[in-house]
Amino acid sequence: MNTVRSPMAAAIMRRYFRRLTYIASAGIIKGEHDPFADIVMAEIGIDMSKHKPMTFEELDELEGFNFDLVVSLSPEAHHRAMELTRTLSVDVEYWPTPEPDCLGGNRDQCLAVYREVRDLLVRRIRARFVGTPGNSDQ
Repeated sequence: MNTVRSPMAAAIMRRYFRRLTYIASAGIIKGEHDPFADIVMAEIGIDMSKHKPMTFEELDELEGFNFDLVVSLSPEAHHRAMELTRTLSVDVEYWPTPEPDCLGGNRDQCLAVYREVRDLLVRRIRARFVGTPGNSDQ
């Protein structure tokens, strides 16, 4: 729904590569802004309060689908990304990432689940992009 995983990943990427690359976040469905994502990202110095959820179709209308790499974080998003890029010269990677699930949990338990997702994304992004030739480890 473009409210947690993808926006978190995009915000983390911007922290490392703001001046080096264009980064966008989109989802299958446009969900509502998620305040728990804001809280856990603020803990690592990233402000996501202005994130506006966007669908793949809205991204395509605004920007065109002119990317070198698409990283999908859910099976549904991966299938949609493959569908949209099948005639384009775009690499598509799938990073299975759990959706934070807070059903039945209190606030602290919910935040812990969101932190796990955030930290997983940080590790994956650092492993895939940080320190590669042409990029600086910030």
